[in-house]
Amino acid sequence: MSHVVNTFIQHSTGVVELNRPKALNSLNQEMIDIVRAALDSWIDDDRVEQVLIYSTSDRGFCAGGDVRAVRESVLAGDVAAGDRYFTEEFEMNDALGNYPKPIISVINGVVMGGGLGISMHGSHRVITEKAFASMPEMAIGYVPDVGFTYFGQRASSLAIATFLAVTGWRMSPADMLWAGVATHVIDSENLEDFTAEILNGTLAAALEKFATQPTSSSELAGLASQIEETFGHSSWELIDASLRSHPDTSFVSKTRELMFLAAPASVVATVELMHSNSEATTLREGLDNELVMSLYMIRQPDFAEGVRAVLVDKDRQASFSPATFEEVDESRYAALLRRS
Repeated sequence: MSHVVNTFIQHSTGVVELNRPKALNSLNQEMIDIVRAALDSWIDDDRVEQVLIYSTSDRGFCAGGDVRAVRESVLAGDVAAGDRYFTEEFEMNDALGNYPKPIISVINGVVMGGGLGISMHGSHRVITEKAFASMPEMAIGYVPDVGFTYFGQRASSLAIATFLAVTGWRMSPADMLWAGVATHVIDSENLEDFTAEILNGTLAAALEKFATQPTSSSELAGLASQIEETFGHSSWELIDASLRSHPDTSFVSKTRELMFLAAPASVVATVELMHSNSEATTLREGLDNELVMSLYMIRQPDFAEGVRAVLVDKDRQASFSPATFEEVDESRYAALLRRS
């Protein structure tokens, strides 16, 4: 098999094998279609007792959604293709989050954006010491999506999830475990044996045999009190004011440094989205809020410019408009989410 995603049943496990290594498994429309079809076919199949998702690449699990393709569609005047992509990706996320059978994701290497969407909603998120995660949407003029703005704050807290979203903080294995993005850790040298144990034995036996603990402590956990004191506010304006007056200047300067390449409009919109989804009662409702924001953002110049700077030309010299936080009209995003 050599599809971008290979799906098959082995013993009592439905297997989803991400197989687009040159693109670090960035999810394109074809991959989303294949995964969704497999999930739908297995949901009532008595042969399938659980689902296992992993990557054929040792470099990463999934580097995110294929936003380059979405940008190309938008620039070609086919924004409907972008609309379809995000609509159907979010439907896949919802299917994963509400699946009636265990879903085990095995994450080795990078997992970002849409990669978290295809893994974090499952019952078991197993990572190796090589795993790292982030939501890097601020730098591409977009917003965190795939259910992160709903899931993230329920796995940790509103403030922690907002911090992760607007700073693009690179989570270590210990951070991922602490923030609830991961549920278990194994050593990468045991990856094949762990997978084989799941397929040929049981998940419980695999975890009993191979589960371990991160080798270092969570830096994110060490900043928890500062984050809670600053990032729990209902608008970026209030968060910014809280940062300006916070006594821990090293934390504040680190935060500012992480946000140096962020699109101001994306940051403001993300805080609005986070607070809207603090009131959402289901993953589907959270995804619907994200979709409203997503379809709006891909139509704005910041998206095409941000993807160009990060993924096309890779010069990291995006020219965002508005260029400052003061120029962003916050009410525009509140109105989109009916928070006004």
